[in-house]
Amino acid sequence: MPTTTNRTELREFLRSRRARVSPEDVGILPGVRRRTPGLRREEVAQLAGVGITWYTWLEQGRPINVSPQVLDAVARTLFLEAAERDHLYRLAEVPRPPAGNDPPTELPGHLDTVLGALDPLPAMLVDARTDVLRWNGAYAALHPALVSAPPGERNTLWHLFAVPEGQHRIVNRDEQAPEAVAGFRYRYSQNLGDPRWQDFVARLCAASPLFSRLWATHDVAPPHLCDKRYDITGIGEVTLRATGMELTDHPGVRLVVQTPTDRRSRENIDRLLRRTTHL
Repeated sequence: MPTTTNRTELREFLRSRRARVSPEDVGILPGVRRRTPGLRREEVAQLAGVGITWYTWLEQGRPINVSPQVLDAVARTLFLEAAERDHLYRLAEVPRPPAGNDPPTELPGHLDTVLGALDPLPAMLVDARTDVLRWNGAYAALHPALVSAPPGERNTLWHLFAVPEGQHRIVNRDEQAPEAVAGFRYRYSQNLGDPRWQDFVARLCAASPLFSRLWATHDVAPPHLCDKRYDITGIGEVTLRATGMELTDHPGVRLVVQTPTDRRSRENIDRLLRRTTHL
């Protein structure tokens, strides 16, 4: 159950959210005998489908069992936004079910400016399922097949396992593959039951025996970014170290920047970009 501090915060938070919702907002006639603004406790309980005693005890921080489903019902009734819903879970000390990791359909245009400013470092925006959402010119030069793929296959994991290697061969693929699958399963476990994730795994297992074999091991590890070595036809080897940063205003979306680890890699990236410019 919540600590004493959390019980106080929980009580005040729920009271303030109740006061914010007018009866008219939920289709209740306001009446003439209301002494306080907003909804009554019994109205919140009825709209959320829970008992009035249970809701009263929740608001008081009493020692009761609280499920995510019931908290969700209360959150919907009080029209809580995503951050407020997270706050409610933390105050009630209930593990927060992971929100869907799919990015918004439209990312703001200023992110393209950020990506462009990072040239000549390859940079992209990627979601939890490793779908590549946006990229800059250097990333397109380094990964031409990936950025030109159809949306369902514009995915870093798909291109690691299911796409024949062309002019941009990953030298340390055997090292990268198990780590990539273990990190992907870590994110997959946070989206169990999502048919989009299940469909992606099924397609990748069918397309790649290696992925299918690694997936069957059930290895799991927190995702971490490491060095990738590419052998680019006509250019030479390039070793890049990836750095990932979560976008606070777009949950599930990461900015990933690839930085050359040595002088030869920096020079070869410059040669690749000059060659791409003259094509």
